[in-house]
Amino acid sequence: MIPPDAGLARLAIIGGSSLDQLAALAEPRRVEMVTPYGKPSAPLVFGKLNGRNVVFLARHGERHQYAPHGINYRANLWALHAQGVTDVVAVATVGGIRAGLQAGVLAVPDQIIDYTWGRASTFFDGAVGGELDAPLTGVKHIDFTQPYDSALRASLLRAAQCAGKTVHNGGTYATTQGPRLETAAEIQRLARDGAHMLGMTGMPEAALARELGLRYAHLALVVNAAAGTAGSIRAIDLPAAESLAREAMADVVRILLEWVSVEGAVDGD
Repeated sequence: MIPPDAGLARLAIIGGSSLDQLAALAEPRRVEMVTPYGKPSAPLVFGKLNGRNVVFLARHGERHQYAPHGINYRANLWALHAQGVTDVVAVATVGGIRAGLQAGVLAVPDQIIDYTWGRASTFFDGAVGGELDAPLTGVKHIDFTQPYDSALRASLLRAAQCAGKTVHNGGTYATTQGPRLETAAEIQRLARDGAHMLGMTGMPEAALARELGLRYAHLALVVNAAAGTAGSIRAIDLPAAESLAREAMADVVRILLEWVSVEGAVDGD
């Protein structure tokens, strides 16, 4: 059940591949959650980041045990919402499709296309059974014209500037099913559709956040050229992509440190 000491942080960070733990988090305190939609991928970890109250959640689990299509996105977002979170920055590793989004580039996308299937993609689908009933029932349509919160995107871009990091502003994030990577022909299709980068976890996470009224934005790290493009003409060098992701997460953390300083100051926590 939801513990009685909810509401310790309004800022949340969802860690993706290569960010299953946030070592910079001081005074960490783990909170196990059970939601109406089951258990989140991992315990919520509350702590201080640059002196501000923050909660961290490992999207793929603390041992990176959940594939993109097997993540309980509803439990993850509900758990954060239940703890009083209002702002969510989702860290993701992506493949770059368009020129300028080569490996090592950081991006804050402003649009998203959903190519996933079979995932529980809404809270509004009736009761889920078990001991707890789904608290959100019936049908609700959300406006998703702008899938990312503009103010939260702007604060991330300012944080990157403060951290001395160049970040690509905008772009369309295509969410593919995974866990396999795409064929060269599939990437050509995504490019024709207008995608600039691709990952496997952007949806339904962004839409579920919108259903709960959470401000949500992506901080994406390009770790490889997409299949059939640039340096991935014949194949993607997965070990190189994983190595780059581990190294470049230091830059991601620097931006997050600046972000919480700006956003946390609003509450004076």
